[in-house]
Amino acid sequence: MILAHADQATRRYGDVLALDRVDLTVSAGELVGLLGPNGAGKSTLINMLVGLRRPSAGRVELFGGDPRQPASRRQLGVTPQETGLPGTLRVSEVVDFVAAHFPDPVPRGELLDRFGLTDQAKRQTGGLSGGQRRRLAVALAFVGRPRLVVLDEPTTGLDVEARHTLWEAIRSFHADGGTVLLSSHYLEEVEALAQRVVVLGQGRVLADDTVGAIRDIVGVRRVSLAADDLPALPGVVATEHTDGRTHLLTTDADQLVRDLVTAGVAFRDLEVRPTSLEEAFLTITAADPTRTTADPAGTGTATSAAVGGRPTA
Repeated sequence: MILAHADQATRRYGDVLALDRVDLTVSAGELVGLLGPNGAGKSTLINMLVGLRRPSAGRVELFGGDPRQPASRRQLGVTPQETGLPGTLRVSEVVDFVAAHFPDPVPRGELLDRFGLTDQAKRQTGGLSGGQRRRLAVALAFVGRPRLVVLDEPTTGLDVEARHTLWEAIRSFHADGGTVLLSSHYLEEVEALAQRVVVLGQGRVLADDTVGAIRDIVGVRRVSLAADDLPALPGVVATEHTDGRTHLLTTDADQLVRDLVTAGVAFRDLEVRPTSLEEAFLTITAADPTRTTADPAGTGTATSAAVGGRPTA
């Protein structure tokens, strides 16, 4: 069953094209990660799906209806990128206020325990740390037992322990049959949680597939070794030097090793492994022909056609 859908969705802000004919479908039971650099259109797409913005062209649907209609949002939970909480209310009071809007809310104690906020129940939200306020904002998305939760940069400002607490809450919700659309800059986060990854760049879908399939799309492997001097080698996409080791991204690891031997390079501690999602993501966004500025890693501007595991928008 399709819970959220965008069909050729386009959004302009004056002369700025924020989304360009985006197709996206989120079906029941999925945990979808939405990735992209700043300005890629992630928040714009989310705002249209949850009814905060309307498309300039194309259409979006939520539970089969118009996202701007309250009836379409009754089974939706959302944590936007920025949230404002009334600073004088206690955490427990904020939860109770939101819970009052739903016929069968999650009990307050259960919700606070799930998100590691039990000890903050009596504290005013204005006295919480930034990370605690963020956890509360995410927790509120789950109060009404939604079928679909949309999280825009949910772990911004959280330390490692708090982030993992939130991850476990999301996994638990998904394991119980919930559906999640998660936008994040933390590529490790999407890799740890998502079954499916949608990569946006300059308002377009660059890739839409599983984590493993996106790695396969770019076909890049990471070859790490220790060597005093390396010549220029064919097939190397990028080179990094850290802690006395050289890391080479290549489209053909076997041929690269053969080239090292043929060139007489004295190397040691050779290691070959698949790319991380981060490396795949940077390769995909660097290949987007619509990008006119350097990608997040500074690997340069786009020079080739966009790629994707499913049809691109």
